[in-house]
Amino acid sequence: MSQSEVARIKQQIAQEYEAAQRVLMGFTPTAKYEYITKRQENLGDFFEELKLHMTPEEAMGIFIELTVGKNISQNK
Repeated sequence: MSQSEVARIKQQIAQEYEAAQRVLMGFTPTAKYEYITKRQENLGDFFEELKLHMTPEEAMGIFIELTVGKNISQNK
């Protein structure tokens, strides 16, 4: 597993998720369906790419940590 490649993918997942959250949280004047859909597609692509470097379970753990885990810690 290439650590730098995994780090790059993790950063992209975090950036895509944060971009989608900004739209949903109202930081962008209007949330466009196409914008949200593209962010979701990108997240799916990055998840698939992450699975090339580790088991699907490990990839899911990282994905959850970078997306859902952020929401949990922000709401505390």
